[in-house]
Amino acid sequence: MLGRFAPGVCTQVTMVVNQQQSRNMATLKAISMRLKSVKNIQKITQSMKMVSAAKYTRAERELRAARPYGEGAVQFYDKAEVAAPEDDPKQLYIAMTSDRGLCGAVHTGVSKVIRNRLSEPGAENIKVICVGDKSRAILQRLYGKHIISVANEIGRLPPTFMDAAKLANAIMTSGYDFASGKIIYNKFKSVVSYSQADLPLFSQKAIESAPKLAIYDSLDSDVLQSYMEFSLASMLFYALKEGACSEQSSRMTAMDNASKNAGEMIEKLTLTFNRTRQAVITRELIEIISGAAALE
Repeated sequence: MLGRFAPGVCTQVTMVVNQQQSRNMATLKAISMRLKSVKNIQKITQSMKMVSAAKYTRAERELRAARPYGEGAVQFYDKAEVAAPEDDPKQLYIAMTSDRGLCGAVHTGVSKVIRNRLSEPGAENIKVICVGDKSRAILQRLYGKHIISVANEIGRLPPTFMDAAKLANAIMTSGYDFASGKIIYNKFKSVVSYSQADLPLFSQKAIESAPKLAIYDSLDSDVLQSYMEFSLASMLFYALKEGACSEQSSRMTAMDNASKNAGEMIEKLTLTFNRTRQAVITRELIEIISGAAALE
């Protein structure tokens, strides 16, 4: 009677063994594909780190030359004691970001400062100009009605004073008469550190009413208008350089961390692949030995 059931039992055992083998082979193939994908990602992140390191070196060198532009404009406002007029609450905030990502929380930090200000009372008198698509994408969903203009193609090439002059001209001709405002940007500190800072903006009326403006000789309305345009372009140029340097250093750090994480994942996947392959080989050896023992 056992002889009649032996062929069916053998067939079922063979099917189970084949299913286990095919399952293990499928697992090995999936791990192998995942391992190859992670290795390719690691190559990309390492290449991006090298490119960002080269761009960061250039950005830091150019930042040192651009700092006098922004610091000089701010010193004029400080020495003249320029303040925002109390009878005009209109304000303008300029978010200095770029179009490129993969650089940590560089763009999020700038957008968060403006988002917190727009959530406070009196935000209906605030308008925003987004320099870069990243700030627009963050602010548009909840505060789209405050955005009056967006500047694109920022961050692909190193910023120049011509870019800042075009931005200043667009701001001056936007049709929004603001009394005061701020340029929100990332201030570079070190390779692994940066913080959000701001530069002041004032209207010509606010500058003319400054209490200590008389210490500067020969200042009429035309001279003040020309200086306002130049100081705005200078501060934008300085903010662009600070943002570019912070962005490249943050991207270099982010890509370095991504490469390290990919390396850890490769080690874990390699260990899992070797263990699974060893289990398949061991199971096949057991089956061969069991079959040979059954034939004896």
